[in-house]
Parts: sequence; C-alpha cells; structure tokens
Amino acid sequence: MGNLVAIVGRPNVGKSTLFNRLTKTRQAIVSSEAGTTRDRQYGKIEWGGREFSIVDTGGWVINSDDIFEEEIRKQVVLAVEEADVIVFVVDVLTGVTDLDLAVSSVLRDTKKPVLLVSNKTDTHDLRYDSAEFYKLGLNADPMCVSAVTGTGTGDLLDSIVGSFSKESAEIIDEDVPRFAVVGRPNAGKSSIVNAFIGEERNIVTDIAGTTRDSIYTRYNKFNFDFYLVDTAGIRKKNKVNEDLEYYSVIRSIGAIENSDVCILMLDATRGIESQDLNIFSLIQRNNKGLVVVVNKWDLVEDKTAKLMNHFTSVVKERFAPFNDFPIIFTSVITKQRILKVLESAREVFKNRSTRIPTAQLNHEMLSLIEAYPPPANKGKYIKIKYITQLPNTSIPSFVFFANLPQYVREPYKRFLENKMREKWDLSGTPIKLYIRQK
Repeated sequence: MGNLVAIVGRPNVGKSTLFNRLTKTRQAIVSSEAGTTRDRQYGKIEWGGREFSIVDTGGWVINSDDIFEEEIRKQVVLAVEEADVIVFVVDVLTGVTDLDLAVSSVLRDTKKPVLLVSNKTDTHDLRYDSAEFYKLGLNADPMCVSAVTGTGTGDLLDSIVGSFSKESAEIIDEDVPRFAVVGRPNAGKSSIVNAFIGEERNIVTDIAGTTRDSIYTRYNKFNFDFYLVDTAGIRKKNKVNEDLEYYSVIRSIGAIENSDVCILMLDATRGIESQDLNIFSLIQRNNKGLVVVVNKWDLVEDKTAKLMNHFTSVVKERFAPFNDFPIIFTSVITKQRILKVLESAREVFKNRSTRIPTAQLNHEMLSLIEAYPPPANKGKYIKIKYITQLPNTSIPSFVFFANLPQYVREPYKRFLENKMREKWDLSGTPIKLYIRQK
C-alpha cells in the first residue's frame, strides 16, 4: 500500500522549497512572501526501495492572526488524520514562534511519527541554534536541513522511510478488481457508493486494509465482483470543520494508490474545475485506469445528444493528451446508467492486462511506421525495426527498437500511442511506450 507524508508548518519556513528538493521538481512556487502557496502540491518520491506520496500543505489565506492560526490548526489536524508521517518544518533563523507552538500543540497529541525539521540551517554554526526547538515538546530531535542547498535531505528521507509502519496489510484477493470513487466534494461520491452497495449490506464485507484504516468493501452481486477502495460514504467523515478542497484530495491520494481503476465523479451542473484536474493528474501519475462519470445529469435542462457530445469533447479537451477513456452520464438519484459505470470499470480493468502478440504488433505497426516515419533530426533518419510488449507490467508497456532512439520526440510517441489505441481496445488504461537502441 502507498504511504503518505504531509509537510506542515507556518508560512515562510521553506515548506515549498523542501517539497521541490525532495521531489526533484519545481512544482511549488517559492517566494519570500508568506502565503505564496495557494494550491496544494502533490508529488511522488522513491527512496531506499520505497515509494510514497508527499503533500505540501500550503494555501493558507491571511486575514487576521486569529483566523490564520485557526487555518493552520485545520490543516495540521487533517494531515495528522490522513498521513502516515508528518514532517514539521521550522525556521532556525527565526526560532520558535507562537504559530510554531500552535502547530506543536496539535502534533503532541498524535501517535503518528512526527519529524521535526530545522530548515535554513545553511552553516554549521546554525546547527547549535536548532536546540531551541526542543521547547516545542515533540520528543523529537531537530533534524538540521537546508532545503536550498540540499544539506541533510538524504538523512531526512532515510528517517521518513524508516518511520513507515512495518505492519502488513490485510490480505485481499489480488485477482479481484479494486475500484475507487474519487472526485471533489458534492460531486455525488457518497450517493453513487450507496447506489452500488444499496440496502443489501449482508453481501458487503469490510476489511481493514492499511494502518490508516483504509477500507475494502467487497461487492458481489449482478455478476460483478470487486472491491470498493476507501471511498466517500464508507468511512465516517471527520467532525472537524475541514477545508473541503484539501480534505478531498488528501483522501483521494490513498484511495487512488490502493486501486486499479478510478471512477472520477464530475458534477454536470458545475462542469470541470481545477480540483477535478488535480485529482485527474493524481490518477495519471499513479498509472491507474480511469472511468469518468458525469453525475447529476437529471438536473441538466437540455438533455440532448448534442449537449452530451459537447460535454464529452470538453472533458477530453481538458484532460488531453490522455483522452481515451469511457465517459458516462448518470443520475445517481434516478439510478440512471449506474450499472454501466460498473461495466465500464470492469472493462478498463481488463484492458490493463491486455497482451498483444509480438507478431501482430509488428505486422500492424511497422507498416504504419514505414508510411509515417519519425521526423529526421539533424539530417539523420530514424528507423524503427522491431516492437515487443514487456511482460509482467501493471499497465500495457511496449518497447520500440530504433537506430537513434534519442531523436524520437514526444509528439511522435503520442502519435504511436494514438494509433495503437485505434487498433486495439486500450480504453481507460494508460500505456507506456519506450524507445530503445536496437
């Protein structure tokens, strides 16, 4: 199962800089102005043979000191509830502040591992100043780190990986598909889960899956057999007055990672919003199957085929370049096309294990490549001679052997992928294409 790490702390202590350093990206905007991080950032990290997700809990709005402190408290409470490890970042140049004390008062009550990071320790002399953070009472030694230079980040990653629980997850049937219903708040996740499992609760089995108490709910009626993974409506919502945007995405991370196929709920009355794109990017990043469900179709006044086609084209345009996935228009209230959602999810799961014989693959694709070869680069012509599918991969993965693989650009790889999707049913599943030296 996936592990989730949350970076918490007051503004301007270097959380975004640390996030960029650990994920080896520049996703998070870095500025000396407090509160710059308006949108949450999510990344994947692989270290010491372990892979985990990390979230930068930015996005706080400054109105007044009291409101600001309450916003910090909400963020930290949610991080403590959902994350496996909490990284609490403080600023060695500023020392302990009232907001640091407010965060630490929440963290002292958790049983989750808390790593105290003394950031901006750019010189050896500053390491002595980190002793001040013992007064936070976290029973954790401050780890001296410089997010800017990278000093100490390797030790921090070692500590993060070492803090993950060693408990083994409950064994589930790996041959049974795992579907996750995800989406932003009020898109109908709880309603569609209730529609799936209905009132016949006797056929549903709850299995504690991870140390975060993720739930697998077995569904086995109407010729369907699958697990629902950690979806809204299965667990009781936290009573805290949460930030719904942050709450929905941090919950979605675990659900997506533990699933095979994600059912992404959209609200027909509101269209596609940035939160939908955030969750879609999480699904893509984790190489999961996708079924898009446009819910609340009963509330749309003009239910013509023309409008449905327009909505479909808009969804595919916003989710481009990946647009080969089922889109189903439903009304959970009226049970319209509910079983179609499950049928599509089952087909997508099947497509994830598609195997194409090597002879058929070469017969279909090499003639196409010969007619439409990769563009020449620097006067050199690229020739692709052989194609094969890699065995034992979670999603269909293919190797194209070429004489000059370094000159095959991303647009041509997308061209190859689109042609493969035209010839074989790979709907809903991501595929990987590799260009290698022949």
